[in-house]
Amino acid sequence: VQLQASGGGLVQAGDSLKLSCGASGRTFSSYAMAWFRQAPGKEREIVAHIFSNGRTTYYVDAVKGRFTIFRDNANATLYLQMNSLKPEDTAVYYCAAEWIGGRQTFGAEHWGKGTLVTVSS
Repeated sequence: VQLQASGGGLVQAGDSLKLSCGASGRTFSSYAMAWFRQAPGKEREIVAHIFSNGRTTYYVDAVKGRFTIFRDNANATLYLQMNSLKPEDTAVYYCAAEWIGGRQTFGAEHWGKGTLVTVSS
């Protein structure tokens, strides 16, 4: 599967932004999907993870209550709705896929190119 993230940009603290990740291929619905981010000088970290059926999700504590991951399997697209953005959310955001998945720990097998999110204070 090939992935392409989009939707990043420059926003102010408190604003909202929605990222999208389009996927090629006919098997998108069989992949667990996730969003990762990498801030300057820091390691890449997982932000949110969603099972292939879209009904089970996991979030890193720092974004719980502010970010929502969801997917549209019919259109092979993954989303990340980000609300109440903070300067510490500034990072390059990547989408990733894991064939089947279904575990609490996500194992990325395919990566998309990142999209930069910058949150000014």
